[in-house]
Amino acid sequence: MAQTTAIAKAILSFRDVEAKLNLRRSSDPHFFYKWEETLLELTALEKISLERLSNRYLHYLEEGEVNEGTLNIILLSPLLNALGLCDPPYRIRGEAWVEVQTAVDAEEGVVKLEGRIDALTLQEQFWLVIIEGKRGGFNVLQAVPQTLAYMAATPHPERPIFGLVTNGYDYLFVKVVRQERHEFALSQNFTLLSDEQSNLFRVSRILKHLVSISGADAGDGKSV
Repeated sequence: MAQTTAIAKAILSFRDVEAKLNLRRSSDPHFFYKWEETLLELTALEKISLERLSNRYLHYLEEGEVNEGTLNIILLSPLLNALGLCDPPYRIRGEAWVEVQTAVDAEEGVVKLEGRIDALTLQEQFWLVIIEGKRGGFNVLQAVPQTLAYMAATPHPERPIFGLVTNGYDYLFVKVVRQERHEFALSQNFTLLSDEQSNLFRVSRILKHLVSISGADAGDGKSV
């Protein structure tokens, strides 16, 4: 019987990701190019909502009142709502419970990892986007190993899965393919106060694009 431990305790680094989850960072420049494609423009209403969310976050940050719980309330959930990702065919699950087994280790054997995802967007049980909220000041790269562990728990390992790691200020997209390749890749890092090509507008356009990828298209790990 497999031992059980928390994802937050077992997966602390990219070395852990490779050793325990058998996931390696891809060196293929075409592995995760979807975030670089020509994206649909945001509507005027979406832009107004995103501008308000940006200003709200910066106000809370200036007051020193941004923690993980606050971030979910003032930014992440409203962001998904503003982009229409809370409505059918999508739905949001807060703090979804996930389980994933580690690769066999000579010393420990198989270990079952458990943890909770902060927010999860689904379409017909296909996990399209995971949002892992981290407190302001937390380097987003530090959250990627745990996010990869959550993504490894997908019930559809034959399909690519996408993620977004953010502390409210920095945004980093992630792609994982577990069928055959067992690889992941990261986008560039987007920041809230950078130019229009990299701020929350750009992040939202990429997010909508990844979510809009159909399950049929997502079935090919090389083309998504």
